[in-house]
Amino acid sequence: MVLNHRKFFSLIVKKTFHFVCIFLFLLPLLSCGFYKPKIVKTDFSTREIKASALGFINEDDIFSAVALINVFKHNSFYPVKVALIIKRPSYLRLELIPIIGVPDFFLTASPEIMKIFIPSKGEFYSGLPTVSNLKKFLPWQIEIEDMIMIFTGTYPSFKENNISYQTHREDNFLVVEMNAPSGSSQIIWVGENNKLLKLVRKDQTGEELYNVKYAYDNERSNFPEKITINMADESAYLSVKYSDVKIEKAKDLSIFDLAIPENAKEIILE
Repeated sequence: MVLNHRKFFSLIVKKTFHFVCIFLFLLPLLSCGFYKPKIVKTDFSTREIKASALGFINEDDIFSAVALINVFKHNSFYPVKVALIIKRPSYLRLELIPIIGVPDFFLTASPEIMKIFIPSKGEFYSGLPTVSNLKKFLPWQIEIEDMIMIFTGTYPSFKENNISYQTHREDNFLVVEMNAPSGSSQIIWVGENNKLLKLVRKDQTGEELYNVKYAYDNERSNFPEKITINMADESAYLSVKYSDVKIEKAKDLSIFDLAIPENAKEIILE
């Protein structure tokens, strides 16, 4: 009986040892199979995130460029060439550059007012810089502040306070998720050298509003050469390709205002 007990105990030890060895061998494989990206809560402020990935333009800079804008809307294609002058977060001047002749469309916007002048019609419009007023003249429905931030190589800011941030890694990208108390949200992808590559904006119900992609002409470039915006409802798709980009310190903001020309008919926008 003593011998049988010893054999039984020895058998149990061997089986336990074999099981432990197999478990240790499979542990790395199991950990890979059940791996989930680690989400790290951060206390980044909007300015701190912008400083690391945002086209390296400050709010006291004036950005100017010639832009070739291709708009696809309702199965139609509209290529236009414009001169852009922008100051974050809400100053804009846009002039249509015609193939022949003088510009026939001028738009300026500031936080207080938006003005449009169409020389060929002798019409001068003025009103609040709202989406409803803007879409009467431009073929996309994005708030002016959001459009300015996108056009200058970064992402729109929320007008709400207490924005929460979460970050995690996907391959070589840093992914930042931003959530506002209202339910609106935004996700951005940042690549090497802190270059903003993509953003997705969602409304309060979680439905996507639009997504934006940023392309750079070379590794050393900090500012995107091409920006594409795709409205989620497929109402419009546009690409913006830049040339003659200049970034200067803001001195005179009068360029973001239009005076009413003589003999022009002023039309007040609601």
